[in-house]
Amino acid sequence: MKEALSLVQRLSAHPDSRCWFVSWNPTGTLFASCGGDKAIRIWGREGDSWICKSVLHQHQRTVRKVAWSPCGNYLASASFDATTCIWKKKNDDFESLTVLEGHENEVKCVAWAPSGNLLATCSRDKSVWVWEVDEEDEYECVTVVNSHTQDVKHVVWHPTQELLASASYDNNICIYKDEDDDWECRATLQGHTSTVWSLSFDGTGQRLASCSDDRTVKIWKEYPNESGEGDLLWKCVCTLSGYHGRTVYDVAWCPLTGALATACGDDAVRVFKEDESANPDQLVFSLAAQVTKAHSQDVNCVAWNPQEPGLLASCSDNGEIALWRIQEDST
Repeated sequence: MKEALSLVQRLSAHPDSRCWFVSWNPTGTLFASCGGDKAIRIWGREGDSWICKSVLHQHQRTVRKVAWSPCGNYLASASFDATTCIWKKKNDDFESLTVLEGHENEVKCVAWAPSGNLLATCSRDKSVWVWEVDEEDEYECVTVVNSHTQDVKHVVWHPTQELLASASYDNNICIYKDEDDDWECRATLQGHTSTVWSLSFDGTGQRLASCSDDRTVKIWKEYPNESGEGDLLWKCVCTLSGYHGRTVYDVAWCPLTGALATACGDDAVRVFKEDESANPDQLVFSLAAQVTKAHSQDVNCVAWNPQEPGLLASCSDNGEIALWRIQEDST
């Protein structure tokens, strides 16, 4: 059955600047956006429409990523001003709680561990930092890992385990695990031939999707390490190529439906679905739906609503956010 992405709403989110990223809160009732205007906007539903509920200002330069804590009461923002800001929900608004400093230059991404007790940041300074959060809302850097040789673009946590993955300009993906209170790179995934921009685990955490400047999406799967050594074993089991006309900037795996969405420099949003009838030993994804001109400029991010199956947000260099719904095409 062919499916279609239908437009729900367009939002002029960050006028006259890029909208870099969109992140849903855990209940899917709010989402945060950030952009080149140094602002963070919180959006909520009012009737059938999504409207801007508040605008947060703290950063001195572009805000590149935003991430909600698993409890939904905190928001973290990563900025080109080399800081990460933690915001705390207060009534219907957010207040700046603390600013994390230490990276030498642009912070490219921030992500919370599933426990909510750990936070990861990565930077153009080639490092990945892991921060510990205590009950008094104090944040302490517990590890700095330098496993990449170039700018680190993205960090993402495993959905259930304290396992961290990072993507870099050096074309590699690193997987980190805590060893006696020290985070170490336990696997380096090589296969992309250019910058890896983003990563997304599936709902089980057994598979990881990566997207790249080489115009491909790769699916990696964890295997038991028969050597008995401590390192983790991840292998590429599927490559999606020939679909994207330019750099693939973001990939998002829907935990509810298993659909895989991509954001691309060719202005398109695409959704792929796994072919369940394929050989179980062979992973096959096919294009389920696409909007070739989803935005008038590069699409930077795609994000699935965590509670509402098929509701997808995308954002673009033109400062806009678009909300889409995937449904069966009746044509």
